[in-house]
Amino acid sequence: MIAIGSDHGGYPLKEHIKAYLEGKGISCKDVGCYSTESCDYPIFGKAVGEAVASGECEKGIVICTTGVGISMAANKVRGIRCALCADSYTAEMTRRHNDANVLAMGGAIIGPGLAQRIVDVFLSTQFEGGRHARRVGEIMDIEK
Repeated sequence: MIAIGSDHGGYPLKEHIKAYLEGKGISCKDVGCYSTESCDYPIFGKAVGEAVASGECEKGIVICTTGVGISMAANKVRGIRCALCADSYTAEMTRRHNDANVLAMGGAIIGPGLAQRIVDVFLSTQFEGGRHARRVGEIMDIEK
């Protein structure tokens, strides 16, 4: 299951991506928001981060207007490695080298077609491990 959340600025893209994933048979835990009414992105970044960190969801997707604020919020959750991606190459490399477990996108930055491609690449790319595992460990040690 994929946790997905957004603020009002990311709501239209969140709804699009949620429908896209469900159409592919991938279940989503939608933590909100549920409209374009103004709301606070940290609430939803935290909720997605907690769903992933707890193991309830395999990965997460967060979306706000730029993707910046909500990615910062998600990264405050212990165990989360959230990467802001606006292209499929970055999505691939953050999975391969950083073992990112949450994807952030900007609803005003990318369109639905590109967002679908980024999500597909993020969800299908495996972590390479090896020398990258040491580096991911070093990142995770920063939290301690």
